[in-house]
Amino acid sequence: MKKISFLEVLIKILMLLVFVVFLGCSSEQTPQQVKTPKIDTIESIDSRSVETVISVAEETRQLYQRYCAQCHGVKGHGDGINALYLVVPPRNHTKSDYLETRSDQQLFNAIKLGGLAVGRAPCMPAWEHTFEDKIIHSLVNYIRELCNCKAL
Repeated sequence: MKKISFLEVLIKILMLLVFVVFLGCSSEQTPQQVKTPKIDTIESIDSRSVETVISVAEETRQLYQRYCAQCHGVKGHGDGINALYLVVPPRNHTKSDYLETRSDQQLFNAIKLGGLAVGRAPCMPAWEHTFEDKIIHSLVNYIRELCNCKAL
C-alpha cells in the first residue's frame, strides 16, 4: 500500500478549494441569483448614520482579517489568496477614487446583502446572517480607514 504524504494531501485539498471557488463564483447566474432583489434606495436597509455607531476597534480589524482578507487582502489591496480565482476582482479598499463615490450606506448594503443585491460582484457574499449591523458599520468605518477617504 502506498503512503500518501502530507504535501500530496495538502495539494489535493487546495485543488478542491480552487474547484469550489470556481464553481461557486461562475459568471453565470443561478436561479437564486436572478431572484435576488436589487436595492435601489439607501434608506431601504438601515437609515442610521454610521457616525453614531462604534468606531473601528481591534475586533473589527481581526474580523476583516478573518472574513474579508481572503479576497480583499490582508491590507485591503484586493490581492487576497482567493482573488486570482474570482471572475470579478475584489475591490481594492485602499483606492479612494472609487470608494469616495460611495456613501457609507452603500458600503453597508454591499456587506450586509452581498454584491449581487446591490448590482456589484456576484461573488461578494451577504454577511447579514454572520454580523450584527453595528459590526457591519464598523467594517465600513475600517474600509474608510484603509482608503483614507470620506463618504460621498
